[in-house]
Amino acid sequence: MNFYTDLEQYHERIAIITEGGERLSYQQFLEEGDQLMTNLPERKVLFLVCRNCLESVCAYIAALRKGIVPVMINAGIDASLFQHLYEAYHPSYIFAPQEWKILENLTLQEMDKYRSFVMCQTSWKESYEIHPDLALLLTTSGSTGSPKLVRQSYKNIVSNANSIAEYLEIQPEDCAITTMPMSYTYCLSIINSHLLRGATVIMNDYSIVQKEFWTLMKEEKPTTFGGVPFIYEQLKTLRFARMNLPTLKYLTQAGGKLSKEMAEEFYTICKEKNMKFIVMYGQTEATARMSYLPWEYAKEKAGSIGIAIPGGEFSLIDAEDKEIKEADVTGELVYRGDNVTLGYAESDRDLAKGDERHGILYTGDMAKRDKDGFYYIVGRKKRFLKLFGNRVNLDEVEMILKKQGYSCVCAGVDDKLSIYTTDQDVAIHEEMKKYIGLVLGLHVKGFEVKYIEEIPRNDSGKVAYSMLDSI
Repeated sequence: MNFYTDLEQYHERIAIITEGGERLSYQQFLEEGDQLMTNLPERKVLFLVCRNCLESVCAYIAALRKGIVPVMINAGIDASLFQHLYEAYHPSYIFAPQEWKILENLTLQEMDKYRSFVMCQTSWKESYEIHPDLALLLTTSGSTGSPKLVRQSYKNIVSNANSIAEYLEIQPEDCAITTMPMSYTYCLSIINSHLLRGATVIMNDYSIVQKEFWTLMKEEKPTTFGGVPFIYEQLKTLRFARMNLPTLKYLTQAGGKLSKEMAEEFYTICKEKNMKFIVMYGQTEATARMSYLPWEYAKEKAGSIGIAIPGGEFSLIDAEDKEIKEADVTGELVYRGDNVTLGYAESDRDLAKGDERHGILYTGDMAKRDKDGFYYIVGRKKRFLKLFGNRVNLDEVEMILKKQGYSCVCAGVDDKLSIYTTDQDVAIHEEMKKYIGLVLGLHVKGFEVKYIEEIPRNDSGKVAYSMLDSI
């Protein structure tokens, strides 16, 4: 049975705690959500404009229960991007905060109010087919400015939530606090896997750099939270090692590669606090997660994404699509599992499509496998360029420079590698070029250094490389 249709079994347990301290039992949570969806017909598209709040998570679970297909949209979305999505997918309904400014520019009929949100019917009258397996539509971390969405099935959501709950050993007594937007697949998987086990989720829109977040942490005493690499950089700056948070049992990390040094540092911090530190790897195209590094290997295998999740399988292929059997040989990482999503959509015409991937995902990540079967990401397949005929991994260049203490990101085209830094000192720019030229054995004419005020990031904290050229 799908976990979201069977949540009544937890009836009086606490499902959601709001940032204001309100507690809703599973029974109340489900009753409010089901009531919200009463007048909405099945197999319609709903634009769910998300904040990390009760209203959003309640509507999300209720939509799955009713057979409505939500498109998860961050409330901070750019108005022009929202318009592109709106015109591409012709949603039947929008559920959004009542004060959300973008609503003012649309022709809508108000249907219902739920707490601080409003349910509206749109003016779109066209009908289109929706595949019976389609459960959810999510943006990918790389699709900012594009209407490309990932089509997730009911099986995808359930299988991945089960796998995550299994390897994290989530218990009904556990309590997770949100640190990322719930429209982001990583955060959504935390919500799914905890609700599946009858645990509690603290929904809040605070950033971890706000004192209100840490006040909430101390008041509500969560047992876990997760974060992308940028969040761990912030935690280090906030001196997390000195914080007294005795209820935390484990931290999780995904949403990008954490450096070996940072992984080792947080392993040590967590060990001293009697906590587990669990590194994971995933993509929206695989619902959420594909691998995890068992906590007992966090130091020995620092820098590794670990092993495939329960029910999943990894392999590596070379440039000729032949499987790589040997250890420590780089190839493209391929994943197989029930959580591999159906494919992409770019408009409502694509919602009738079935499973285009058939459980196999070519991740686009270049990786290697050690002799013990643990995998290591070495870069993106598309994050390579040629300098004077030499193949250069942009992610490796970034890592090399960051180890030297430079704050930078790398992009570029063949024969010109661009290093973007937040340091204005021209002398340091020259140092960076000379150093990376020396390390790579390439002439400094192949590199340029550009100053930027800040490194652009998307809502989940990942570097928005596509925005660098416009800076």
